[in-house]
Amino acid sequence: MTVHNTLGNSFREFIYQRALAKELAKKNLEFCREVDMLIIYDGEEIRTRRVDFLVENCILVKIKAVTNMEDIHLAQAINYLEAFNLKVGLLINFGSKSLQFRRLINTPKKPLMSAQSFNQ
Repeated sequence: MTVHNTLGNSFREFIYQRALAKELAKKNLEFCREVDMLIIYDGEEIRTRRVDFLVENCILVKIKAVTNMEDIHLAQAINYLEAFNLKVGLLINFGSKSLQFRRLINTPKKPLMSAQSFNQ
């Protein structure tokens, strides 16, 4: 809320990501920014994906800066949550007039991706 109240809704995602990192640090929360995840298909590495934040090694945070969140944004965040085999995630949209967010819950399954490094 502090980030959205301070910056408003007219910036690109990376600005909100940097501001949110400052707020998380102020709260003494452990987090990693832009965590690379390795996509494994049929036993082979085929690509990496990057998630915005991993907080306290257990909460995935995906940031958007769009006028309105759509189902595709939710699907992407859920996909990342499942891929990391994490139980809780947060999808935050700073781009709308009012801050939008969705808390995500995952029933852990076999991961499709693995993290290259949680400590960046």
